Amino acid sequence: MITLKIDVLKIDKDRLYKGEKGTYLSCVLIPTPNSEYGDYMIVESVTKEERESGTKGTILGNAKILKQSEPKSTAPKGDAIDDAMESTGLPF
Repeated sequence: MITLKIDVLKIDKDRLYKGEKGTYLSCVLIPTPNSEYGDYMIVESVTKEERESGTKGTILGNAKILKQSEPKSTAPKGDAIDDAMESTGLPF
């Protein structure tokens, strides 16, 4: 899971566009592995021509990868399995 924090006041309204199901903004996630703010920074997308002329997208916020904990197993372990097999009388 990745969480995002965006400062919506920084969005350039001219970069919003109408789509079939709503109004959208294209963004880019740029890795920032050693940042105190998150694993990525969120930047408004710019056109190829803008990139070539040196224009950079506005930094809107950051994103962080949340580590999910390992699911806990409910299966019995070790002697508990042997005890369960003996108490049922089943050979497996």
